[in-house]
Amino acid sequence: MNIIKQQETALTARDKGDLLNMLLADKRSENTKRAYRRDLTDFFNKAFNQDADPAAVARFLSLTREQMTFAVLDYKADLLEKGLTESTVNRRITAIKSLVNFAYRTGQLAFKLDIPGEKVKAYRDTRGTDAAGIKRLLLQPDRSTVKGLRDYAILSLLWANGLRRSEIVKLDVKDFRPETNQVFILGKGRGSQKEPVTITGQTKAAIIEYLEARGEAGPGEPLFTNCDRAGKGSGRLTGEALYYMLQAYSKKAGFEKPLTPHKVRHSSITAALDTTGGDIRKVRHFSRHAKLETVAIYDDNRADVQGDISQLLAAQI
Repeated sequence: MNIIKQQETALTARDKGDLLNMLLADKRSENTKRAYRRDLTDFFNKAFNQDADPAAVARFLSLTREQMTFAVLDYKADLLEKGLTESTVNRRITAIKSLVNFAYRTGQLAFKLDIPGEKVKAYRDTRGTDAAGIKRLLLQPDRSTVKGLRDYAILSLLWANGLRRSEIVKLDVKDFRPETNQVFILGKGRGSQKEPVTITGQTKAAIIEYLEARGEAGPGEPLFTNCDRAGKGSGRLTGEALYYMLQAYSKKAGFEKPLTPHKVRHSSITAALDTTGGDIRKVRHFSRHAKLETVAIYDDNRADVQGDISQLLAAQI
């Protein structure tokens, strides 16, 4: 308890435990909140044989820097020994460091926690399907039903605009602007500021047809709702429901490996690179990636430069 006594702004044990809820409240993304809570619960269960309750958090934050560092490194070693991937280990350690650094930022600790992360290979599997596969996918929704019209509009957005599923499910009716051929999305890492995305005439027509079939909807209502058996909206469509929708249509379309919303996005970005002749700068604007390097990964995987050079070298012997 030495560190706590040294701090003039020290909180009670219960208040220190509430720092976890304060940390989660500071995160915008619901997915991030769930991941942090899950990862921190795992850490406290392993390190202290307790859930991440106020008493456990207060106990952890009362450790010295050396004790805290040892506890986290010991936990990290356990994760690596179990064979977890580097990215998973890094994510869990990041959650712990965020809690400690949040305590430091709010004046409850005199130090930050510096635990090195594991090196992660930059390669990502960006393969999806080609345009022919997307055409096959678009034929699956039954457009004589409200649900089918909704799903067709969503698939159009996924393909032609490369939207993320979180960006789609967060759309409200007011975010659809048919007069300017735009939807206003809440992009990844953009805070609460929505940004315009230009949509095609085909996608606009698909959304209009869906909304007309769905019936009257206020501006603040979700653009895409879950459909009950009567075809009526019953609340905002969830990311999980969108994921399973893609799984079902992929199976129906005969894909060997089911597509996910992000695989459709991968397909869209790869096709955009093919169409533009590998213009990374243009495709970065299309995909809304923060870094050119991220789009370059798609381009490298698309072109398989390494494979081409290997073939050239092999031809010389």
